[in-house]
Amino acid sequence: MVVLSQPALEPFSVIKTCKPIGLFSEIPVIDLTDPHAKTLIIKACEEFGFFKLVNHGVPMELMTKLEALANSFFNLPQPEKDKAGPPDPYGYGNKKIGPNGDVGWVEYLLLHTNPQILSQKTSIFQENPQIFRSAVEDYMLEVKRMTFEVLELMADGLEIESRNVFSRLLRDDKSDSCFRLNHYPPCPELQALSGGNLVGFGEHTDPQIISVLRSNNTTGLQICLKEGTWVSVPPDQTSFFINVGDILQVMTNGRFTSVKHRVMADPLKSRISMIFFGGPPLSEKIAPLPSLMAEREGSLYKEFTWFEYKSSAYTSRLADHRLGLFEKTAGQ
Repeated sequence: MVVLSQPALEPFSVIKTCKPIGLFSEIPVIDLTDPHAKTLIIKACEEFGFFKLVNHGVPMELMTKLEALANSFFNLPQPEKDKAGPPDPYGYGNKKIGPNGDVGWVEYLLLHTNPQILSQKTSIFQENPQIFRSAVEDYMLEVKRMTFEVLELMADGLEIESRNVFSRLLRDDKSDSCFRLNHYPPCPELQALSGGNLVGFGEHTDPQIISVLRSNNTTGLQICLKEGTWVSVPPDQTSFFINVGDILQVMTNGRFTSVKHRVMADPLKSRISMIFFGGPPLSEKIAPLPSLMAEREGSLYKEFTWFEYKSSAYTSRLADHRLGLFEKTAGQ
């Protein structure tokens, strides 16, 4: 019997499964205090579009406090959680990922990083919403600080004169960034019936500039290598995992790769992940940086605003090649 605190089972028939794969031991690990970090970040972004960050300076107690509060919410009876939904796109969602038919074995809370919008959506924490709001704000303050540092090291490594060329987009008061808490509940009975792992979140790239993920010690995250092989990322609750997003791929004219990734539900253990998606202001014009293009090298992408790209991305399916509509064709 599935208790109410887990997502309901009705859409199971349309949730995909995949055979388990082994853990990948070659994920780049970057120490933020390493004097060579900027060089190592560039190499990881070019080869994988992904890396693990250690010695990041974010206090562990902020992570564990927020994880505990997230667990408390996801363990509520289903009718209580439903009061925080449906997502608009912010709020509580259950199995449905976006408006275009994608589903997964996941429930989530999506919050804007603007404190005023955040406070409206956390009012569902009836016992003491301020505790949750404070935990999110304290966590985000440290994660943003770390993210700005990573983006500025990227600029240094790329030898861009203005080292805030990426970070300024996230520091902007109008930055369109968001924060997501995902819960992938175990369901051993269904996994046994299906003969594989349930897909919690289907394959996709992140449309923003950068994604910063922290999870508990449950496996599930997988990335796709350049040659098309899927590999499983060993979990580490003390570290962060950094994803290159579509916008960063465009700004580097394809030098960095927006990593395709997905999440599998574990048959026995819950997975909780928290992800900061760093996006530019909606009106920001996005194009490859001229300083990153070699002499006579043309832009691979048309210029567009983040609003235009976001609107296009969120009317597509998860696995669609979203950047395809914005790539230049021969002669353009």
